[in-house]
Amino acid sequence: MTACRSCLGTALEPILSLGDLPLADGLLAVGHPIVPETCYPLDLVLCRTCGLVQILKTVPPHELFGADYPYFSSYSDTLLRHSKANVEQRIIDCNLGRNSFVVELASNDGYLLQYYQQRGIPVLGIDPAPGPVAAARMKGVPTLLAFFNDALAAKLRAEAKQADVVHANNVLAHVADTNDFTAGISSLLKDDGVAVIEVPYLRYLVEECQFDTIYHEHLCYFSVSALIPLFCRHGLFLNDVELLPVHGGSLRLFVERRAQPSARLGQFLAEEAAIGITEPAFYAKFMTRVRSVAESLQKLLGELRAQGKRIMGYGAAAKGTIMLNYVGIGPDQLTCVVDRNVHKQGRYIPGVRLPIRDPAAILEEMPDYVLILPWNFQKEIMAQQAEYRARGGQFIVPIPQPRVIA
Repeated sequence: MTACRSCLGTALEPILSLGDLPLADGLLAVGHPIVPETCYPLDLVLCRTCGLVQILKTVPPHELFGADYPYFSSYSDTLLRHSKANVEQRIIDCNLGRNSFVVELASNDGYLLQYYQQRGIPVLGIDPAPGPVAAARMKGVPTLLAFFNDALAAKLRAEAKQADVVHANNVLAHVADTNDFTAGISSLLKDDGVAVIEVPYLRYLVEECQFDTIYHEHLCYFSVSALIPLFCRHGLFLNDVELLPVHGGSLRLFVERRAQPSARLGQFLAEEAAIGITEPAFYAKFMTRVRSVAESLQKLLGELRAQGKRIMGYGAAAKGTIMLNYVGIGPDQLTCVVDRNVHKQGRYIPGVRLPIRDPAAILEEMPDYVLILPWNFQKEIMAQQAEYRARGGQFIVPIPQPRVIA
């Protein structure tokens, strides 16, 4: 990219470079050729015109979300609880019932829409990944296998399928054409409808050094300040913002066709102005802190291995691929990575080629330490592994600074 994905401005200020890394969800099958898999640059920039932070390289969407896409939302108990609570609150706030219509963009395996269906509210999911779509349909959640864009929104609108609520959780950052996607949301919403959008919060990414959330699927990294002009460009207004703990700190955005900004929105904008989130100075020491985390983690694992300690990784998440490859953690440090998602088991982390196994391997082999790669689900993972902990096992959490938890 040579121009901003939002405003098309060309004043792009470099913030961070993680080098050339493999696709975060490009898990390798057994028998994959020995030749190195394709790696792409991960370079982060700030648009000096609108304040949007973004990566420069766009990997073709079909390479990221094709037939082999392994992410299924329903394997996270934390995410299911979070989604159910979201649905229950939307039903109350929007007075939804059997005559309402709810659409989710990037609906994955029906993890969220199933809770609307249980209340008798008509729904439609839209997702481009065949595996999750098949899983959603098995649950009875009607789902289109498609990339969402303005053309598809116009087709649904022509079929009188405008939505009272449009959900878009952790997808706005994934789309190559940010403006077309946002225009589609505008087309799909009823005049009095609301789009409820969740995005990881850029402020926490920087302040807590969450560099492993930067990968090729995440093209954009959002502040409230950068989102307002994006929505306004398409006749939409960001009216309220809610701060969520999920994914290490996320924003829930409430976007409508009419402007009625909340006091809470004003508070977010004032705080972002105070810290200078749209200015290069806010990011000045980010690269230095990223290197510090990587060096500290490599040192800790090296010392433990020198003592003869055995270490497993937990969670073949996208952020795990980035962490392992950027830091340089492979078979010399970890015996394997375990994951609950059966679609990932038996495969390998790209780049470092670590095998992915069932979590039962932890109690079977009792490693001295388990490195929690999806640190945003730290509490859930530690609760799942209570017996391992009771037997004396310890955990390593890498972000915001590597630390051991007994």
